[in-house]
Amino acid sequence: MFTITLHNLIFHSFHGVHEEEKILGNTFEVNVSLSFIPDQQIKTLEQTINYATVYEIIKTRMQVATPLLETLTADLAQEIQAFDNRVKSISVSVEKKNPPISNMEGSVSVHYKKDF
Repeated sequence: MFTITLHNLIFHSFHGVHEEEKILGNTFEVNVSLSFIPDQQIKTLEQTINYATVYEIIKTRMQVATPLLETLTADLAQEIQAFDNRVKSISVSVEKKNPPISNMEGSVSVHYKKDF
């Protein structure tokens, strides 16, 4: 089994339930790991899962404002698996770098894992 991981993808997006998040947005970091079993030894791009395409799926979905990170992470997993059904497991985490929580220093994140 192979695992492909996209690390530390940074986006400015408008996810959140608070009005200021919908207006000002926030910085988000996305990490995705997906595993698959190839049919044969990998020697061409077609025999693997194209991580450039996976990045484009993530980038496009991050542009769609979503109130809850739980929804966003599950949607990302489903969209990536729908792109290539060879994905046997996927792990997605989305971190909100500056959550609107009074007097909080730090970030919050949601992690979603699914086996197909």
